[in-house]
Amino acid sequence: MSVIRSTVLGCGSYLPEKFLTNEELASMVDTSDDWIVQRTGIRKRHVASEGEFTSHLAVKAARRALASAGLEAKDIDVIILATATPDNTFPATAVTVQHELGMHHGFAFDIQAVCSGFVFALATADNFLRSGQARRVLVIGAETFSRILDWQDRTTCVLFGDGAGAVVLEARQAEGSIADRGILTTHLRSDGSHKSKLYVDGGPSSTQTVGHLRMEGKEVFKHAVGMITDVIEDAYKATGLGSDDLDWFVPHQANKRIIDASAKKLGIAPEKVVTTVDQHGNTSAASIPLALDAAVRDGRIKQGDLIMLEAMGGGFTWGSALLRW
Repeated sequence: MSVIRSTVLGCGSYLPEKFLTNEELASMVDTSDDWIVQRTGIRKRHVASEGEFTSHLAVKAARRALASAGLEAKDIDVIILATATPDNTFPATAVTVQHELGMHHGFAFDIQAVCSGFVFALATADNFLRSGQARRVLVIGAETFSRILDWQDRTTCVLFGDGAGAVVLEARQAEGSIADRGILTTHLRSDGSHKSKLYVDGGPSSTQTVGHLRMEGKEVFKHAVGMITDVIEDAYKATGLGSDDLDWFVPHQANKRIIDASAKKLGIAPEKVVTTVDQHGNTSAASIPLALDAAVRDGRIKQGDLIMLEAMGGGFTWGSALLRW
């Protein structure tokens, strides 16, 4: 039976030129390179310069994704930007990106699911494409988490970085089998009872301030592996596939210990795991597309490869997307 599949045509990413090493952070707060690497796997993170906004990062990643796909802004119908750090309370940062790309048709909007944002955005784009409401969608994950960190809190400021990544999706006819290129299945979840474990202590309605990120690290770690494996197992049930069938596992880059524990529980071989957390830190909604683009550019990910994406973020939100490149 013929079906519509949301197929990846190209990808791109952007990291700010400025970066902070663990040694530099150790001069700012009571921490050390050994402490950070042992507990997180992070060695450095990129930080947006003064006057460099989430939209700037998103536009650069978007242009690279469009170039990779051999397309221009006029070829895109929808822009979906996943971010928890928008330029303004409103309008959506996606419309700024739309304007900067010279796109004056279609529509653009932000989606907010914190670190799960890119997976939520992919699922949303997939629904637009499969329903026939769009032919091509530009999906972006972009963050400037450096703007919401408490740089005196050593438990959080060492973890996060800034960056952006993007993919271009196109609706294409396919056979309706697991051999199809494109998104095969997505699974999204949330549970607001965990809000206090990972949140920002500010907002327009509550405090009229931006606020800072607050996290109960041990609690997040405790829930992460179970939630991640839950939505991945749902993807396996929906498709009849399993860990042995995967070519690549591209998880949200939050913490190497979480990545390793999740892969081990799922029986995913270490050589199939794409890891960039050591170079980027946790870039929230940008982490998966950044890792995807890195693996495409270095030749690991090739057309036809089966890829599992997963993420968990504040809320809690969590989700998976299984696709064939």
